[in-house]
Amino acid sequence: MAWVKTIKPEEAGGDLKKEYDAAVGRAGKVFNILRVQSLNPRTLRASMELYLATMQAPSGLSRRERELLATVVSWANHCFY
Repeated sequence: MAWVKTIKPEEAGGDLKKEYDAAVGRAGKVFNILRVQSLNPRTLRASMELYLATMQAPSGLSRRERELLATVVSWANHCFY
């Protein structure tokens, strides 16, 4: 298994702390998918903007359907988060 250096939420500062705080506000915790981007907060922010636009923008799919689709695709790709 690959190992990626990450910054823990309690060690975060500046822009990374802002992103982690926003993550806790949304989900109650900082998921590993965000932590692996912790060395580059600018990239983490761009990733979150894409995710939020995809999941929250007007669509023919409900939020629930989008989450289900994301879960099934992750499972099919053996990507558990």
